[in-house]
Amino acid sequence: MKAAVLLLGLLLAGCGASRELKPAEGKQLPVAPYGATATPTPSDLLQAEPQARPGRSDELLRNSEERRSDEFDLPPR
Repeated sequence: MKAAVLLLGLLLAGCGASRELKPAEGKQLPVAPYGATATPTPSDLLQAEPQARPGRSDELLRNSEERRSDEFDLPPR
């Protein structure tokens, strides 16, 4: 039973397409965006823009550091 499940999993894992993407028969790529000099290729269309996948900008605290004094941290009146 385990061998059959393992074999089925291997068969499903190996059925992915490894060819280059092309438009369907009779279809064309979208027209070039307004202001673009060329029509984008399929690989260009698959690239995420930086706004869609922003890089991390937070820095993890690696060492304990003393806090700076806050001149606006005043006691209540």
